[in-house]
Amino acid sequence: MSGPEDSQEGENLHLRRIRSFVRREGRMTDGQERSLAEQWPRYGIEPTAQPLDLAAVFGRHAPLMFEIGFGAGDHLLARAAAEPGWNFIGVEVHRPGVGRVLNRAALAGLTNLRVASHDAVELLRDGIPNASLDQVVIQFPDPWHKTRHHKRRLVQPEFAQLLVQKLKQGGELQLATDWAPYAEHMLEVLNAAPGLRNRAADGRYVPMPATRLKTRFETRGERLGHEVFDLSFERT
Repeated sequence: MSGPEDSQEGENLHLRRIRSFVRREGRMTDGQERSLAEQWPRYGIEPTAQPLDLAAVFGRHAPLMFEIGFGAGDHLLARAAAEPGWNFIGVEVHRPGVGRVLNRAALAGLTNLRVASHDAVELLRDGIPNASLDQVVIQFPDPWHKTRHHKRRLVQPEFAQLLVQKLKQGGELQLATDWAPYAEHMLEVLNAAPGLRNRAADGRYVPMPATRLKTRFETRGERLGHEVFDLSFERT
């Protein structure tokens, strides 16, 4: 008979086996390559099998935001610059975007930002201590439109429980998507997740948070008539 350990191992295998992203390595500019080489020792977080000492990583204790798939990094950089009392970790597998963010972070002299170019689920599972995150932000994750690809969607019950483990009590999960079927999928998964409470009074969507910047992706979608759905959940 299988026990809790077997169930947890099965969930971990699922999280490892089915990835929510495909690496699409565009051409890196010389500047992005240089930024990766020069700034990674300052800002980079390497994959780890042990929970990070976050106070040592940042050189201080402070509230911590974790952004998954920061893209061009506009939101991540703006938040880090505007909120010096917070620490920020951004994860992005697209290396040209990582190089761009490292360059901009160095030019801005940011000290409260760290970046990982790795599978965010693996970093959360292995490298982030339990009950250490004050906020997790996921903006416009790949909706994997085709039915046969829905299993690749990031927001799944197993992932929701991983977030519950890593968020502090009272911490926030903030999401945005412009794909209505994925928005409904996220609502269904997260409304059913033990340990999460929908902050929307009607159990659905919230207004755009004041801290969320409109990305270039979002602005382009609005011109095409795409509606954006914002979700906010609290760790109970």
